[in-house]
This record gives sequence, structure tokens and C-alpha cells, in this order.
Amino acid sequence: QVQLVESGGGLVQAGGSLRLSCATSRSIFSINVIGWYRQAPGKQRELVASITSGGSANYADSVKGRFTISRDNAKNTVHLQMNSLKPDDTAVYYCNTKIVRSSGIWPVGDYWGQGTQVTVSS
Repeated sequence: QVQLVESGGGLVQAGGSLRLSCATSRSIFSINVIGWYRQAPGKQRELVASITSGGSANYADSVKGRFTISRDNAKNTVHLQMNSLKPDDTAVYYCNTKIVRSSGIWPVGDYWGQGTQVTVSS
């Protein structure tokens, strides 16, 4: 069974930092794009950051300069370093990858973790 498991969420004061991790049950070496999304209460899920197999990162305007996404292929893990956190960053954060062509390691599918709660107090 393919799994994505997020960790690292918690309660932090505004201006603080958290580091989220997304551990996968299979090798991520061949995965083209892995992303972090978030969903705040009453709002739609939004893309926060994504990273390609070559290490190119893309960020939502609201987090540019504050968040950094990285991937460790050897540990099958993707991280999201979040600095200068704001109350507006409060949300459940999810890890995601969409496999449209199987490499034999990951079946075709849209994979999500269970999410990790991030709460930023003012």
C-alpha cells in the first residue's frame, strides 16, 4: 500500500518556525512533482509549494521568502521549512503527488497524506 505520512505540525506563536515532513512508503526518486497543500477552515485547499525531481521549487505568493520545500530522495522524504509564520498560515497541511504514468514503483493515482495541523497564534 502506498502511503504518505505528514508530521511536524503544532502550535507556534506568530514569527515562529516549524518544519513539516512527508515520509513516503516507496522511493520518490522517480516522482516528478511532490507538493504541499493546505486547507484552512471554510476555505478551499490551496497549493503552498511544490518541487520537481530536479529540485526546482514553486511557491504560492503568500509564502514566498518564508517557506522552503526540499526533498531527500535517499530518505524518501519531502520537507517544508516554514519561517516567520503568521496566523493566516493556520491550516491543515497535506503532502500530495499525482502519478499519471506508473514507473513500476508507484501505481497511477492521486496520493494524499492524512494531514498535519499547523496553528499560529497571534
